[in-house]
Amino acid sequence: MLKEENINETNPEQSDNEDFPAPSRFISSVYDGFSIFLSALCIIAFIFTFIFRFVGVQGESMFPTLNNGDWLIVQSISSDFKQGDIVISTQPNAFNEPIVKRVIATGGQTVDIDFNSGTVYVDGEALSEDYIAEPTYSPEGVEFPIVVPENSLFLMGDNRNDSTDSRSPAIGCVDERYILGVVRFRATPNFTKF
Repeated sequence: MLKEENINETNPEQSDNEDFPAPSRFISSVYDGFSIFLSALCIIAFIFTFIFRFVGVQGESMFPTLNNGDWLIVQSISSDFKQGDIVISTQPNAFNEPIVKRVIATGGQTVDIDFNSGTVYVDGEALSEDYIAEPTYSPEGVEFPIVVPENSLFLMGDNRNDSTDSRSPAIGCVDERYILGVVRFRATPNFTKF
């Protein structure tokens, strides 16, 4: 004679261990939301630390292109500087602060300035500078012509007669290693691409 055994069928919807219920959907949703937020925050921090930065403009040396109080988006990862770029230099200077200027010449090029006519020459060719406030009449102490050292930049502000830049021994040519980045956009007061 066969004995009947009681077989306990388990309900698949029941937990094997009822002492430890699964976390509620609310807590799970909060955790997921927090994880997504934290990941996004880390990505944004990485981008704005190593790829792009926000930099504020102080002073009028880049007028009319930039004004005091403008906020700029600067591309940090860049080593291919070219004439016309607007850059941020952190090279130690007499002002003990970063400066924003325009690249006039790169390493190996010769810069000359005719202060009577206000014309800037690079490698013997006059620059067409529709971005400046007025012609360059103000010498600041550097003897011209000057050959820009390799891996350096000759920088000038667009407001030529109210800008301390590479024409001055207080700034001089800037080593490319001190370039924080190239200005790509003006974020405020009106968005502008450079």
